[in-house]
Order: sequence, then structure tokens, then C-alpha cells
Amino acid sequence: MTDAATQSPVKMKFKLKKVLVTLGPLLGLLLVYCFFAIKAPADSNFLSLLNTQTIITQTVIVAIGAIGMTLVIVSGGIDLSAGSQIALGTVVTALIVTKIAGPDAENASWGAALLAALCAIGVCALCGFVNGIISTSLRIVPFIVTLGMMQVARGVAKMLAKNQIVVTPDNFLQNTMNVQPEPSWLLVAYGVWLMLLLLIIMHFVLKHAVFGRHVYAIGSNEQTARLCGIKVKTDRVLIYMICGAFLGIAGVMQYGNLNVGDPTAAQGMELDIIAAVVIGGGSLSGGEGGVLGSFIGALIMAVLRNGCTMLGVENYFQEIIIGVIIVSAVGIDFIKHKLTSGSA
Repeated sequence: MTDAATQSPVKMKFKLKKVLVTLGPLLGLLLVYCFFAIKAPADSNFLSLLNTQTIITQTVIVAIGAIGMTLVIVSGGIDLSAGSQIALGTVVTALIVTKIAGPDAENASWGAALLAALCAIGVCALCGFVNGIISTSLRIVPFIVTLGMMQVARGVAKMLAKNQIVVTPDNFLQNTMNVQPEPSWLLVAYGVWLMLLLLIIMHFVLKHAVFGRHVYAIGSNEQTARLCGIKVKTDRVLIYMICGAFLGIAGVMQYGNLNVGDPTAAQGMELDIIAAVVIGGGSLSGGEGGVLGSFIGALIMAVLRNGCTMLGVENYFQEIIIGVIIVSAVGIDFIKHKLTSGSA
């Protein structure tokens, strides 16, 4: 009876924590949305269908990057090169499209655009592979490795683009981020549907596939995971490669948003991506988080930026707000872990 009475509050705390982790980001999104719905001027059309389409489309690039980053953070790692890889992806996409179609062509074929997108994804996956190999083989902390890759990827992007914007022939990738797509029955941009598809796939992988369980195990306790027979080094390299591939997809969507290859694009976007994961319930200590939470985190940030713009809030103040939210989310995560370890 005593054991049962002692275990009951512990189980209740665990269940409460699980509910808060699951519903916390969603409640945060509802609060932020309701705040701007009330405060936004009547003529701003914050609640209009067009603005809703705009917010969801603005979420795509950060959300796709955050899906890949979720695997890295859940496994106890970090990738500071995300923004630079996205910029590299836009440049590679633009260069390959132009190379295949020809510099004087007005239009590029579907095949040329698709091959360009695959090349961009492949290049970013290669960056992830390098991050994983160096951090696991040389045992250098991911923070330092990916900080170096941030500079390398940005430098390579500028070198390939010759320090200028790469203009390309018209192609279907340039329509992937149109807020009002054609045909209109799609309701939202092609990029949004791609984001949702990737979200569903990676949610299944993390929650139901063996690889997903390995990711959580590595992040929770790497030594224990190794003793259980998990190939930690191999899985870590694969995790960074998958993250790189998702950043490549985000780069293609960035190209679709800009319609050019820009080596200076996505400056500081790695912070937005990491913030989306943390706000969505991911722990920088590893072992916690999920792609659904990361998506909601990205959506919260998009609503914040959109709402602040409609309220006439200056960009620098928006950055301050988001910075405070990031620090608060990390602080809450620290307190949560401290309380959990204390109760244990």
C-alpha cells in the first residue's frame, strides 16, 4: 500500500508533464493568435483568409528546417549551420537550373528544376554528413563543428554565386511559395502541402520506427544506448545527414520564395529554426521533443512576426520579443528538468 501510495503522485506528475509538453505549445499558439486577433486594427484583416494563407506560407521554410533540426536536438546535438546551408541550397538550385536550361533561356523544364532541387538537397545532406563524421570521429562538440560549417557553407555559397544574386529562367519551383496557388482549390501554397507531408512522415518515423526510438535513446543517455547495442556513431551521422537534407528542401523553398539564388539569404535563420524546436517542447539536453511541437513553434513565430507587423512594431523590437521567448523557453526547460530530477 505504501509503495502504491508513493508511486501514485509520481505517475500523476509524469502524466501531467506529458500533457503539458503536448498541449503547452498549442496553448501558446492559441494565446498568441487570440492576442493579435484582439489587438490588431480592424482594417488590418488579421483574421482574413488571405492573411491566414500568408502566415502558413511564411511558416514553411523555418518549419521544414525545424523538422530536420528536431532529430538533431532530440539526439542531444545542435546544428548552427542551418541558415548557411539554406542559402547554399538556394544558390545550388539556381545555378543548376540556369546551367541545364542555358543562360539565355526564358523557361526551364520540369526536369531541370527537379534535378536542381535534388542537387541542392544532396549538397546540404553532404554538409550534414561532414558535420556528423567530424563530430563523431574526432569527438569535437557539435557546437564547434557546425559553427565552422556555418562559415564554410556560407563561403561556398558566395563563391559559387560569385558574390551576387543568381537570376534564373522561369520554372515551376518559383511557384511553390505562392500564397494563392493555382488551381485555387489547393487553398495554400504547394510548399505548405510539402511541409505537411514531410511532417507526417517524420512524425511517424520518430514515434513508431526503430530509428526514431534510437534517436530518443541517444539523446536521453548515449552511454546506455551504446550498451543496448545501438550504433550511436552511425545513427548520429545519419541524423545530421537527414537534417541537412531537410535544410536543402528548405533551401529550395527559399529559392521559390525569392525566385533567385541568394548567397546572403537566411542570415540568422538557424536561430529561428532552433527556437521553433525549443518553443515546441524540444529540450537542448536531448531526449525530448517532436516534429509536431516544432511545427507549432514555427507557427507561433510566424504569427508573432505577422501580428507585430500589423501592429506597426519595428523589426528590432520583434527580434527582442523572439529573443526573450527563446530564453524563456530554455529557462522553462531547465526548471522542468531540475524539478524532475529533484522529484526522482
